[in-house]
Amino acid sequence: MESDARSDGRALLAAAVVGATATVAGGRIVARLTRGRFGDADEYNAAKVTVSGPITRKSGRPSPLSGPGGTTADEVVEQIEAADDDEDVEALVVELNTPGGEVLPSDDIRRAAADFDGPTVAYATDTCASGGYWIASGCDELWARDASLVGSIGVVGSRPNAAGLADKLGVSYEQFTAGEYKDAGVPLREIEEDEREYLQGIIDGYYEQFVETVSEGRDMEPEAIRETEARVYLGSDAAEIGLVDELGTEDDVEDRLADLIGAEPEVREFAPERGLAERLGIGAERVAFAAGSGVASAFTSEGGEVDVELR
Repeated sequence: MESDARSDGRALLAAAVVGATATVAGGRIVARLTRGRFGDADEYNAAKVTVSGPITRKSGRPSPLSGPGGTTADEVVEQIEAADDDEDVEALVVELNTPGGEVLPSDDIRRAAADFDGPTVAYATDTCASGGYWIASGCDELWARDASLVGSIGVVGSRPNAAGLADKLGVSYEQFTAGEYKDAGVPLREIEEDEREYLQGIIDGYYEQFVETVSEGRDMEPEAIRETEARVYLGSDAAEIGLVDELGTEDDVEDRLADLIGAEPEVREFAPERGLAERLGIGAERVAFAAGSGVASAFTSEGGEVDVELR
């Protein structure tokens, strides 16, 4: 009987240990899958919002072959505003790993960061190019790694030219418009020189706005920005020419937060609330994309006659 009691005691103890371990592990898994919004009851005094992948306003999940969808610009803005409304949040980190993207969505995120009531630090991980740099210009400081890719302060406009293919297929183009430049950039015919000048003027206008935005946000001379010629720089080189304030790791950024808020930082990541199944699905898509992609990727937006992007 005594032997049976000992066995039962050991079994109960083992069950308790397993249960406690499962509870802790489960909390950590949930916290990881929900990026800290659930399963993590620790106190916090700083927020982190991540901009990853092409910057776009589109919603919905892409296919695995289209690359990682990341978070849409509207979702990023929503999370920054949620952090700003949170009384426990004293500082904001905007983590950037993006090649750029659409103009206005990039500016929406920049404005949200600039309006945050407290110190803001942009942190470039792998890539902070074009639209990503536009966003960073709305933060108080920009940090990067030595090997981060930073810069590409420029604008791209694209127009497919399918006129030759249309001729071969016997496809003719006829469109009825009101307004001289309403169909400028239509791909089924050759572009006229005055239309090319008109479209180039739009791109030039976006570029001047980009230069002005960075000049004001980063306190740099416009000419110094133009001299970068839309090149991308390693983080160490970007720091030398003033595109980056400091170099360091995420731990270094947290040390800087401690100086800014006068306390040990406890950072909570603000991210859109997604169901477990969706989180797992997005994770699978990212793995599929990583396995099939190269070092760099190109992307275009849809829906317009001329695609305009910050990249």
